[in-house]
Amino acid sequence: MINITAAELSSLLAIYIWPLSRILALIATAPILGNPSVPVRVKVGLAIMLTILVAPTVEKSLPEIDPASGTGLIVLLQQVLIGIAIGFVMRIVFVAVEMAGELIGLQMGLGFAIFFDPQNSGQIDIIGRFLGVIASLAFLAIDGHLLMIALISQSFSTLPVNPEGVTAATFTTLANWGGEIFKSGLQLSLPVLTALLITNLALGILTRAAPQLNIFAVGFPLTLSIGLLVLALSMPFYAPILENLVHDGLNLMMGMLNIDKINIP
Repeated sequence: MINITAAELSSLLAIYIWPLSRILALIATAPILGNPSVPVRVKVGLAIMLTILVAPTVEKSLPEIDPASGTGLIVLLQQVLIGIAIGFVMRIVFVAVEMAGELIGLQMGLGFAIFFDPQNSGQIDIIGRFLGVIASLAFLAIDGHLLMIALISQSFSTLPVNPEGVTAATFTTLANWGGEIFKSGLQLSLPVLTALLITNLALGILTRAAPQLNIFAVGFPLTLSIGLLVLALSMPFYAPILENLVHDGLNLMMGMLNIDKINIP
């Protein structure tokens, strides 16, 4: 008969429960991996598989703390916050892209063409959803999901499990990174917005010159056509911008986790 003491059981739980909480929090909040369309069983299974692979490397650096104690619960909460922070950084990139699509759709007259987005549990217009799909494809094309998994596995050596965890400076960095939503969203939508602004000015001058012109019959199809045309012409230039956004997010995560270089096996 195998006898396991309470101390041995506590140590065994600590080896897996703390890494699992960090990895599972990342998978739950990260783009692509955390999409609601991905079954919960797949997410939990992926987190458990990564934990089994990572656990032997973090066993020696774990603190001698009972997971069921108050300090152990604080450590567990810190690991969850670390995982959420890492996933939140990359989520900002996708929100910025979708915001650009919403600005474009609103100026094109497609503000009414909205539908429910299960990923964000809210409504989003068709242009925002389209650019979100493009961002997802670009993210997968540069192996962003693999880079995030590599980051979380390396984070246990550069940011070991301990009661300290996330510092106030990390939250400040995340708050500043949130401004990227407006900066990048405007940058991505600026070509189409500029073309539509010129179109609306031209329509205004035309209306003053010919008051009998039905602006509603002419303006909507014109702005819609010009918006789609400029959006199509701008698509080749979106890929480098999206790639730079993803790399900026990865660099920010590396700075938060004190990682100098991502090692992918």
